[in-house]
Amino acid sequence: MQFDFTEYQATANDAIAHLASRYRAMPVNAEPHLYSAALDDELVESGFLAIGQDPELGGVSAAHLVMEVAQLPFCAEIMASALIHWRVCADLPRPLALVGDGQPTRFATVARTALVDCGNDLKSIVLANIDIEPVVSLFAYPYGRLPAEVLAGGVSMGRAALAQFRTWRRIGVAAEICGAMQSALAVTIEHVTQRQQFGRPIGSNQAVQHRLAEVAVLVEATRWLVYQAASTGDPGDAALVAAYAQDAVSKVSYDLHQFSGAMGLTLEHSLHLWTYRLRALVSEMGGPAAQYDAAASLVWGEPGLTDAAQ
Repeated sequence: MQFDFTEYQATANDAIAHLASRYRAMPVNAEPHLYSAALDDELVESGFLAIGQDPELGGVSAAHLVMEVAQLPFCAEIMASALIHWRVCADLPRPLALVGDGQPTRFATVARTALVDCGNDLKSIVLANIDIEPVVSLFAYPYGRLPAEVLAGGVSMGRAALAQFRTWRRIGVAAEICGAMQSALAVTIEHVTQRQQFGRPIGSNQAVQHRLAEVAVLVEATRWLVYQAASTGDPGDAALVAAYAQDAVSKVSYDLHQFSGAMGLTLEHSLHLWTYRLRALVSEMGGPAAQYDAAASLVWGEPGLTDAAQ
């Protein structure tokens, strides 16, 4: 792919950054997940959630939007709406809840439509007048649990829709991971620059610099793999970037928390917002092992391997 943004894409990226800048400041005494209906409303009103439909912007700009929003302390249901909605269920209301592993679901409490990965089919469920049980969590997203009788219903969307759903969900999860890692790295760099031991900043130690540089490499590699997958829309590229991104979470979280010390584990420090989100994202669709399995099947067609990640 061409790794330079077009002038039109660059202009859109600047507009996204301008909107996001209004939500970068950490609020005081907020809910742990910091869900922002105002952010959602602004993205809808600005037309950014439809950015992927523009042939001159496409999946790359939509994935860039997801990464930018994932860097914010606030969250909203953006990934599924920007990358999946118009490809799979444009006639159904958003926000979307993506269901597939039987666990509590991100954004279920604010969603108007659920997309359920059933293994061999994709089902849509309109959630109007359905009570969703909120699930208290430290994972820095609003979670809810859909009733079993609701999940038993739904409208079949077919295997073609399922394939599109999985491809763009993988790209979207990788984009969210990239954005969260970027902000986690930024707050850690700020900490090691300001925190002093033995009369000098922690970050002046070469060993710290080397390990943070390794984290930065993982973040940037994820970013460009996301752009690659979003530009091609190829299922194999999507599985590979999801696997790479989810695999990177363990090292990134370990190193950043180590350099932040005990402060990074407290809810008063902002690091937890992104590392808890990373822990949630790493388990989606079966985790990295399932993505590598799917990638092997999709890229090389290995016998016995199937795209069974949910």
